[in-house]
Amino acid sequence: MNSFKPFYISAFSIIVLSSCSTQKQAFNFNKITPITAPLNITKKAALKETELKRWSHLDIQKDTVPGMSVDRTYNELLKNKIGTKVIVGVIDSGVDIEHEDLKTVIWNNPKEILGNGIDDDNNGYVDDIQGWNFLGDIIKEHLEYERIVKKKVPVDEKTYQEAKAEYDKKTAEATMGKSRYEEMLSTLKAADQTIGKELKKEEYTIEEVKAIDSKEETVTKAKNTIQRMFSFGMPIKELKVALEHEIEKANETIESNGNAKDYRSVLGDNPNDITDTQYGNNNVMGPDKKETLHGTHVAGIIGQVRHNNIGGDGIANNVSIMAIRAVPDGDEYDKDIALAIRYAVDNGAKVVNCSFGKAYSPQKNWVFDAIKYAASKDVLIVHAAGNSSKNIDFFDNFPNDSEDKKTEIADNVLTVGALNYEYGNKMVARFSNIGKLNVDVFAPGVQIYAAIPNNEYKFLQGTSMASPNAAGVAALIRSYYPKLTASQVKQIIMNSGVSIDANVIVGGNPNDIRPFSDLSKTGKIVNAYNAFLMANKISKK
Repeated sequence: MNSFKPFYISAFSIIVLSSCSTQKQAFNFNKITPITAPLNITKKAALKETELKRWSHLDIQKDTVPGMSVDRTYNELLKNKIGTKVIVGVIDSGVDIEHEDLKTVIWNNPKEILGNGIDDDNNGYVDDIQGWNFLGDIIKEHLEYERIVKKKVPVDEKTYQEAKAEYDKKTAEATMGKSRYEEMLSTLKAADQTIGKELKKEEYTIEEVKAIDSKEETVTKAKNTIQRMFSFGMPIKELKVALEHEIEKANETIESNGNAKDYRSVLGDNPNDITDTQYGNNNVMGPDKKETLHGTHVAGIIGQVRHNNIGGDGIANNVSIMAIRAVPDGDEYDKDIALAIRYAVDNGAKVVNCSFGKAYSPQKNWVFDAIKYAASKDVLIVHAAGNSSKNIDFFDNFPNDSEDKKTEIADNVLTVGALNYEYGNKMVARFSNIGKLNVDVFAPGVQIYAAIPNNEYKFLQGTSMASPNAAGVAALIRSYYPKLTASQVKQIIMNSGVSIDANVIVGGNPNDIRPFSDLSKTGKIVNAYNAFLMANKISKK
């Protein structure tokens, strides 16, 4: 599956060494030197908010942040060039198709007539104008290990026992955590009330608490308690909210693990039958637009309108976002993901972004078959590596493109880890999964600014953000070099990336220092500029 690699590395070297003087070009790509990482340089000044909002577009040489050189690519390589429209499938929680910065780039099915209740294009989905919603009105869903333990999905005994151990562990942790947080919150509220009366104010600073001079035992005790609570680094009011949130999360786990509710029943399908496809609806925003936050942000990273003076800029300037809702608040079903991939492929997507993942995949073969189907139709799948700070050469993270974590089933899946904006030893996001065999490349994934529902914007982080950054670059390449195959685009993004020859902190642990080159297959970060240089060369072969 790596047969392209030697050829591409060789071709990339030719870009620097050769000159094409026999043919006049408006811009001679062959005379441009690819971008490399500056040595022993870190950005000393903090990023301004305007820089932080688009750091993934910045240049590692000029700006000394590990961005993808997107702005430089447009300014130097794509000036006065026009690409072809590329459909990008976003399989996620849904997309706010009415968002001010996205509504003009949302895919519209040209073969379907809205509202007539007829499957005009005979693709199996009625009135699928902007995509398809495989979840119907479902918002919440159980985690996969919960479904396995509740015997909602068929698995072998080994998988069941592993899921049961996870189930028992999570339940015990949540129960202990809830008790601890409740006790802490109760103590905090009592001490806060005492200090509030003593200072005659509801909100106060640590300095004001330290200055309290009282012989009364209850005040002294409250003073010591509040000083300890300030050590969490937030105002007391915010700490109370944070503790209440932790208690709520623990309750959700406990209730979910003890809850036999079948969220799926409202769809009316059999989730264990891949041939049962008549379910869902055409409302790609689902029943609550707010719940599309994740998918809207992902779509915004890829394709929100560039230079329109609102919000942020997308990576790709000539895309249509196909919204496919298949990821609930909980773990996605393998059936939904397999059918969502096939839907994207059958309806013209050339790139599919998958910013989701889970540790168990009972029907992973359905997803493998869908990936192979996408490969046969020349569709690139870009997938987030996951946010567990684990090495996925050894830990499961689905979907993936290998049954044994060694041999790829197809050459059309690009798995992406997340970068922090600090160029140097902190450049790997503390949460990002790694893997010398199963993570292909890294892309920006911390403090990424993009659209969220109801015409708003927000900074979010995760490999969920790194994946659409890489998918945006893939869409750009497919737009300007449409004859390149999905496999070629994958290899170009991998092999043209900027090599980082440095040791970095892994998992946010300052004692875990490793060479960046050991964290992924390539030891590189995505770079649009270099990718276009390589794509230009390969396209002429």
